[in-house]
Amino acid sequence: MKRILVLVLLFAAACNQSTNTDANRVIISGIDSSKKPGDDFFLYANGIWFDSAKIPESQTGVGAYSFMNYPQRIRLQGLLDSISATNNTAGTIEQKVGDFYASGMDTNAINKRGYEPIKPVLAQIDAITDLTSLLKLVADEQKHGNGSFLGFYVGPDNKQSNMNIAQLYQTGIGLPERDYYFKTDASTLGIQTAYKNYLTTLFTLIEFDATTAEKNASITFDIEKQLAASHKTNIELRNINANYNKMAVAALSKKHPNIGWTTLLSNLGAKVDSVNIGQPAYYDKLNTLLTSVSLNDWKVYLKANALTSYANFLSRPFVDANFEYSKILTGQATKKTRSEEMTQAVDNSLGQALAQLYVKKYFPEDAKKRMAVLVNNLKKAFEVRINKLDWMSDSTKAKAKEKLNAFTEKIGYPDKWRDYSKVEVNRTTYFENRMSANKNDYAYSLAKVNQPVDRTEWYTTPPTVTAYNNPAMNEIVFPAGILQSPYFDLYADDALNYGGIGMVIGHEITHSFDDQGAQYDKVGNVTNWWAKSDFEKFKARTQQVIDQYNSFTVLDTVHLKGALTVGENTADIAGVAIAYDAFKLTEQGKDTTKLDGFTPDQRFFISIARIWRVKTRDAYMRMYVNTNPHSPARWRVNGPLMNFTPFYKAFDVQPGDKMFKPENERITVW
Repeated sequence: MKRILVLVLLFAAACNQSTNTDANRVIISGIDSSKKPGDDFFLYANGIWFDSAKIPESQTGVGAYSFMNYPQRIRLQGLLDSISATNNTAGTIEQKVGDFYASGMDTNAINKRGYEPIKPVLAQIDAITDLTSLLKLVADEQKHGNGSFLGFYVGPDNKQSNMNIAQLYQTGIGLPERDYYFKTDASTLGIQTAYKNYLTTLFTLIEFDATTAEKNASITFDIEKQLAASHKTNIELRNINANYNKMAVAALSKKHPNIGWTTLLSNLGAKVDSVNIGQPAYYDKLNTLLTSVSLNDWKVYLKANALTSYANFLSRPFVDANFEYSKILTGQATKKTRSEEMTQAVDNSLGQALAQLYVKKYFPEDAKKRMAVLVNNLKKAFEVRINKLDWMSDSTKAKAKEKLNAFTEKIGYPDKWRDYSKVEVNRTTYFENRMSANKNDYAYSLAKVNQPVDRTEWYTTPPTVTAYNNPAMNEIVFPAGILQSPYFDLYADDALNYGGIGMVIGHEITHSFDDQGAQYDKVGNVTNWWAKSDFEKFKARTQQVIDQYNSFTVLDTVHLKGALTVGENTADIAGVAIAYDAFKLTEQGKDTTKLDGFTPDQRFFISIARIWRVKTRDAYMRMYVNTNPHSPARWRVNGPLMNFTPFYKAFDVQPGDKMFKPENERITVW
């Protein structure tokens, strides 16, 4: 889908830090003095917490990073519990989010319905008689949130970023990514077995006998494996130009006669004469399989897709089956509470409606003003770093600064909110509520095709603890959810704020200049604005990042994938440096006065370690390393710091310390 460089962050339940109005009072505790800072700074700053932290049975991890959205959901849940118990005026956002939540909480009504809500879809699949009717159903299901083997969306044209176009991407598989179908290690084989068992259970729940259900699971897995063989790897997907293949629909229809793009796009409601096909090999394979695989097998596959897409909207046996599979994949021990699941469901389906209520109650406007100052200071610091680069020519520096100064910064929440008036919400029909929300999302997206890009649009909900860079819009976005401790605190000293949200801001700024972002110009078009020799030097430096992170071991023999995580690692390395430079421009940054026994520089680096305070289950970590472009938390601390000389000075890191690297081997990209 449209590339948004996302840095997922979280709400810091575990950070012992002052939030009073005395800016000189700082509380830094929990330092593990048995650890040398230069051996493992992550554990030095977080070790006592790490050794004692207990991962909730219903979660895959605890602490900062994306796991801080767990306590954030508890806060949202409180809002929803209150709203759903109130008699709200029909059509208001309070009525919609309250009744949506209540419908999902009414498990008795949901369980009584069993799989009745999807019987019409299953009947439509049974009624398929030929390829034409099969593809018509696929298009209809796309509008309800079930893409099956079709990956369709609308987003900015990489070569003309002010216009939205129809786009296609590889899809069609149920496991996390292609390699899960082909690896033969014990962990992957266990996941394959769990997935097949999941499919078997789902077919059993719609009244297939055990033998047929198992056969259907094998048919589905076999089709998915054939589709997976055509997929690009996650690393290959980082090649932006290779994923841009804009073609005329007429030419594409001739190339793929079995798919019949003219008719299919018409059924999708997409009146277009061209489309970007991100990964052509996938659709080449699909075109072949549509006739080489029997119609009956395709019907089995489509039933499996409907079941997996809608399982969590159905009765408890379907929800339980989904969890039994996911716990093998992630290591999560028990299901989330129903209220947490439904809070997340409301955020997914009516996110900006819920956000309006959240912002009104929890977001201080002063935070928005302070953040604007911080962002501006970080931009100034980055411009200084560009000016000082010894590997970049003046002509390329000028282009880089033009791009930097053209940034759009979005802080807190959108200036205009999404309209959910067409979403029909009934307090007694949870499944239909989900379908109505999905249809609304599809219509919202489809209406943008061949229309100018709305540069005010947000791609995450404001309560989410996250930040992102969208290179197609040359924008950096900091939702209200992240503007709280430990990332940001109106009353904390500069060392903590610049080490916290400052590092995040620097990270997001750098994404416009990482291995992918550097290929977009100041208005978001993919075009070469570099002098050739400069870009070669840039690539050599990012290759150093790849090589270094490849050497980091996460679990037993599992190493980081440097080529997958290079963009995030580059942003981490530069983000620390930019934040530090901006911090040194403040009065406290120029001072050496100790607070809580630590100098300003030391508190800055401790703050960086605290915002990545995370502990995860091993099964989740194995999947994370295979699929996520971010390094695990420990290496988001130690990786950048081992490359940053001021850290060495702050904590007297010496040769022989495990993080020590000779100065000429410390990587600097920006």
